[in-house]
Amino acid sequence: QVLLVESGGGLVQPGGSLRLSCAALGSIFSINDMGWYRQAPGKERELVATITSGYNTNYADSVKGRFTISRDNAKNTVYLQMDSLKPEDTAVYYCNADVRTRFSRDMYWGKGTLVTVSS
Repeated sequence: QVLLVESGGGLVQPGGSLRLSCAALGSIFSINDMGWYRQAPGKERELVATITSGYNTNYADSVKGRFTISRDNAKNTVYLQMDSLKPEDTAVYYCNADVRTRFSRDMYWGKGTLVTVSS
């Protein structure tokens, strides 16, 4: 069994920063793409950023230049550094990982961490 555990959410003022972390736990053989998605109240879940096992990154236009995704393959962990936060960044942030175990390959999701940007 594989679990993704997110941390780092909270309340921050506009213009502030937060760093999210997501650790993949379990009997993991390898992890391919990892990513962050978010879902604001009343809206559909949307992609924020992804990173391949080779460290190639992709960002939503709305966060380019403000958010940075990174990963530590030795720790099976993905990070999202969020700077210059705006009220419209308020959402539940979910991490996602394409995980290969000894017997299977599946997409996993974390339970989410709430980010609130407000003065």
